[in-house]
Amino acid sequence: MSSEFGKNIKVSVFGQSHSKAIGVVVDGLPAGETIDMEELGRFMKRRAPGSGSYATKRREEDVPEILSGLLDSVTCGAPLCAVIANTDVRSEDYDNLKDTPRPSHADYPAYVKHKGFHDARGGGHFSGRLTAPLCAAGGIALQILQRRGVTVGAHIAAVGAVEDDAFDPVKTDAALLDVVKAKDFTVLNDAAGRQMLREIEAAAAQSDSVGGVVECCALGLPAGLGEPMFDGLENRLAAAMFGIPAVRGVEFGSGFQAAKMRGSLHNDPYFYDGDAVRTKTNNHGGVLGGISTGMPLLFRAAFKPTASIGKEQASVSLKAKTDTVLAVRGRHDPCIVPRAVPVVEAVTALAILDFLL
Repeated sequence: MSSEFGKNIKVSVFGQSHSKAIGVVVDGLPAGETIDMEELGRFMKRRAPGSGSYATKRREEDVPEILSGLLDSVTCGAPLCAVIANTDVRSEDYDNLKDTPRPSHADYPAYVKHKGFHDARGGGHFSGRLTAPLCAAGGIALQILQRRGVTVGAHIAAVGAVEDDAFDPVKTDAALLDVVKAKDFTVLNDAAGRQMLREIEAAAAQSDSVGGVVECCALGLPAGLGEPMFDGLENRLAAAMFGIPAVRGVEFGSGFQAAKMRGSLHNDPYFYDGDAVRTKTNNHGGVLGGISTGMPLLFRAAFKPTASIGKEQASVSLKAKTDTVLAVRGRHDPCIVPRAVPVVEAVTALAILDFLL
């Protein structure tokens, strides 16, 4: 299994892209939580492959089968295990990748680490396919959080150079997050979304791919979650985010733009909103000193372009020890960002629930 993350709840993911099934084990979920499987199914469909011109044509139902941890749809305190069948595989598309690694993919380091015995089909255990069980676990966490007054939502902040409107760092509310989640293409500005789709289609037409950014917001967090210095809310959330394949960077609040600002502009003035202490701006993204402030938690995750592209690229033959050229076959997303949105929500929910417990 992949190394677990979490302290109060433990999450481990297992399987490969083309193995019989993939799955997740979640230990430490509170007992007595009702899980709506239909709602979980709707959440899973947001990530599932085969929908939209921007997604891989691999078709998987991605219906999680719960093997343990639920009794009559209620958590019972035992570890929850969910498996998802892999049904639409074309392993022959990957016959050459064990010898010829894809540039910017984990093929080569996996070859070295596992002495050539790794499963290269569809990326094996390093595939974005493994985000499906992550979504199963995170979808359950989202339901538990909702009952505790915490709402998590994300949108496509950018595809290539095309940018969506940003979440308001102070005034974003749960109603807006729900509106965005209901869209087929999760953007705030639909005109920007249409431009993004054209950007994806242009890359695909050239047998290429494009990256982008997902922006995520969590509302309803109480102040005081997190510990300095290495166990802060940002620390553990960022570590979990980097468990998502293709994530190359995470920034909170104003992020790297803070380096260009003066303190008088970056500092968020406090004020009383009734009995609650809030800030007039939210450059800190809801976290200071690794501890939540009660303001919206706001961060962005950058995703690299899909490594598997049809364009010819320079690579090597590991057996012949010679240089060669590779053009990847198979079915791949020209841009993974649209399908990564629910994955970011899922991982965020798991990390926050771990803190709340």
